[in-house]
Amino acid sequence: METPGNLFAVAAPSGAGKSSLVKALLELDSHLAVSVSHTTRAPRGQEQHGREYWFVDEPEFRAMADRGEFFEWAQVHGKLYGTSRLAIQDRLARGEDVVLEIDWQGALQIKRLFEHTVLIFILPPSWDELRQRLLRRGEDNPETIEQRMANARVEVAHARDFDFVIINSLFETALFDLKTVVHSQRLKYAAQRRNKSAVFAALNLN
Repeated sequence: METPGNLFAVAAPSGAGKSSLVKALLELDSHLAVSVSHTTRAPRGQEQHGREYWFVDEPEFRAMADRGEFFEWAQVHGKLYGTSRLAIQDRLARGEDVVLEIDWQGALQIKRLFEHTVLIFILPPSWDELRQRLLRRGEDNPETIEQRMANARVEVAHARDFDFVIINSLFETALFDLKTVVHSQRLKYAAQRRNKSAVFAALNLN
């Protein structure tokens, strides 16, 4: 599906810093919009309905899936997550760049639908550091943390399927790397041709 806008899918194991990096990137890049996913999990901390996620119950989520309203959906840590079809299509068609915070399963599904999707995986610097970040977050009991660590080993194994890998050891460095990936994608020939089609046509480029 050819659209003038670029689509970025960012995945990471829980605790690697994906959400913090994407939030910081959005504050720096006014041409980038985030697509808010639907989920059946409960809000955490200061999360708000419609800002971090659209929080819905499982029957509503499954009804939306049955109606084909999601580009992709998956079960992660026992909860359902899905990406709205219309929200992405409309923005990309208007030439906006869209970033998805998504799990690895959803990212690979999106890549099959949008061939030019840029897949970015965020890695922790070590397993010990990932565990410490989950502990410092203070949101999960010990059993949940152990489950997240076990899931992380499965998730990290799929980093090889992504276009770019960023190691979030120092936040400022990881943010710079993420900005670099986004900017570099915008300058690729195919991306420029989609986004600046009038210029390419005037110069007889195809």
